[in-house]
Amino acid sequence: MTAPQTELQRIVTALQDSGMTVEPVEDGALIQHGETRVALFAERDHQGGVIVRLHLDLDLYVEEDSLPDILMGMNLLNQGLDYGALNLDPVEAEDDEEEDEDAPTTFAVLGRSVLWLPELSPTELDRLREHLGRFETEITEAVERTLHGSKGLSA
Repeated sequence: MTAPQTELQRIVTALQDSGMTVEPVEDGALIQHGETRVALFAERDHQGGVIVRLHLDLDLYVEEDSLPDILMGMNLLNQGLDYGALNLDPVEAEDDEEEDEDAPTTFAVLGRSVLWLPELSPTELDRLREHLGRFETEITEAVERTLHGSKGLSA
């Protein structure tokens, strides 16, 4: 008799069975989607269902002194997004000994999305796959348009 699978394990298995490249990691999974890797985290909702969080690291970094312009641009971009949002996360210094108190903070630009699934039925797992694909496409296209367009964000 095998132990029951967690919500995350059931989602990973379903995504792998549908042909997606999924690599389980500590408390989540990495999903290879084209050139990008989306991190997926799942947890049981105390009111029922499952909360799925998606994170897309865009390898874009912003210095603290650029924040006013970047935040205004991100707010405009987020208004046009349906499947996710762009957020800023402070980047931790890699070596605490060399941390300069006066050095400006650097922020990573991330795409994030949250999806609530009432259950892990085949229909809801299909909805997750659809959301995942649209989230990745929407975020990367919005950022690429902005970076390569004539009115790109200046960082």
